[in-house]
Amino acid sequence: MDFSVLNEALASSSFDKISDVCDALMLQVAAEGVPFRDEWPFAIHLLGHIYVDDVNSARFLWKSIPATIKESQPELVAAWKIGQKMWTRDYAGVYEAIRGFDWTQQTQFLVAAFSELYTKRMFELLQSAYSTISIQDAAQFLGMSEEDATDYVLREGWTVDPTSRMLTVTKQAIVKEQKLDPGKLQRLTEYVFHLEH
Repeated sequence: MDFSVLNEALASSSFDKISDVCDALMLQVAAEGVPFRDEWPFAIHLLGHIYVDDVNSARFLWKSIPATIKESQPELVAAWKIGQKMWTRDYAGVYEAIRGFDWTQQTQFLVAAFSELYTKRMFELLQSAYSTISIQDAAQFLGMSEEDATDYVLREGWTVDPTSRMLTVTKQAIVKEQKLDPGKLQRLTEYVFHLEH
């Protein structure tokens, strides 16, 4: 079986493409009638869906994997544990699942990149949802110690009140680039001209 496209995506750190590549390869080999289940990189496929935050597809993939393969691949079970924690919105549990397994060399870069991306997503969630949050809660969402979480958010411009142990969220100014379409401008000009005359 030719996994060269998948290996290229992994080597170039194009982790956002892995789930699509795996889905396409799986459809291709299934259409050809080639038995593939024993050598299929299920853990990478599952982590690819998790990386792009497609927990539904990860769930359906997990359900389609035979029990014998699940039992014989502990890394696959560990990858699904991350998916389970995401499914139940157990934010701290996601980090525990990531740290709770000794990932193989083939998956460790993907898992590390996901961990970094997930931390960034959680930070953006906190930034949009809170105006103040306790250091303890922020640390839980970010999967860090309280000291590391405080340092992380301070670098992002938040402020800390050491007496109450509360963080004040600094909202980032949203810069929207407005694109001027000449066609729209022309229609607007014609419309205004029509109204005036």
